[in-house]
Amino acid sequence: MIESFFDGNQVEILETHVDPITLLSGPPCCGKTSLLFQFAYNCASQSNANVVFMCNRSRLQSKRPYLSQSIDPSSHVFKLIQMKYVEDDEEIKKYFAAFHLHDKIPTAVVVDDFGDFFDDRTCQERYANPRGRDLAMVRTLALCYNAITHAIKKSPCKLLLSDTHLGNSTRLLYIYKRWISSIFTVKGDGPGSFILRNNNYSRSCGLEKTRIAKYSIALKYLVFEGITDDNEQ
Repeated sequence: MIESFFDGNQVEILETHVDPITLLSGPPCCGKTSLLFQFAYNCASQSNANVVFMCNRSRLQSKRPYLSQSIDPSSHVFKLIQMKYVEDDEEIKKYFAAFHLHDKIPTAVVVDDFGDFFDDRTCQERYANPRGRDLAMVRTLALCYNAITHAIKKSPCKLLLSDTHLGNSTRLLYIYKRWISSIFTVKGDGPGSFILRNNNYSRSCGLEKTRIAKYSIALKYLVFEGITDDNEQ
């Protein structure tokens, strides 16, 4: 699935098994939103079906995504990407609680900066618990998982979330791993260059095969540099 984050004209996008929920985690300013939007574009282009891109409007306006230079800005595919602006985790829960009521299930739902929708103080007050934020994330992830696994019984659908982490480990990894076995992480590889790593966490077999993709953000474009199997990096 790592190919799905890049332009299909530059890399062959393979049809393989896809987990119902995938997480993309990386440090600030590493192009996560660009990778997510390229993923949404590829899903819409391949399926000719709608994709929902869920995000905070002000954050998106302050960090607009960059796509591959080969993509036509006037492409009809952009009309298949439905922007849904939300302010907090309650709005995300409302959307997925009614997911089964949609006349047409989107082929993919993408949520940018998922973890940032959970305000620490608000969650603590809501649950009267110092770990309220953790509880809110657990309940929302459980709802998302149930909505997506129910939807795919009728038609193909996948959910991609992103989160920001500082340092080398994914923020709240112990929570995400309960529902997500496919986790992509980003780290810097020099000025403007990054490595995207695919970590598959199987609940029965532990950490499985790892692949990496190298990319950069240059001249307001997402530039794909290659994919390799990785055993040491």
